[in-house]
Amino acid sequence: MSPAANTLDRTKKSSKLLFMSNYEDLKVWQRAVELSVAIYKLTLERELFRNDFGLKDQVRRASISIPSNISEGDDLGSDKQAVKFFFIAKGSAAELFTQITISFKIGYITEEESQWFQNECKGISGMLTNLIKSRSAQ
Repeated sequence: MSPAANTLDRTKKSSKLLFMSNYEDLKVWQRAVELSVAIYKLTLERELFRNDFGLKDQVRRASISIPSNISEGDDLGSDKQAVKFFFIAKGSAAELFTQITISFKIGYITEEESQWFQNECKGISGMLTNLIKSRSAQ
């Protein structure tokens, strides 16, 4: 690559960074990532989850969908589009809440674990509600 092309390439990259979204700074995204990591660890550690491919995969997909949709929506650059993806993330939090409830009822997790995961789902959902209100008002 020529020096001029290299400079142009660096300029494009740095200007691109100026316009990128800051979803990584969103507390709701950070909390959702931590929830997803906790779900992955739980489903790796528990033999019952490891052997139940259906529920394990559903729980994992729902958990990873939350931060993924937050980042995708926030990165689109339009509040209208962002809100759409924030609603999808909110739905995934509700889905995960239900799967955690079922996991407790069938004996895969303790009541304490169930309550912690459910509280995280509710907390993230509440944060998303506030983010949706904020972005809808703009």
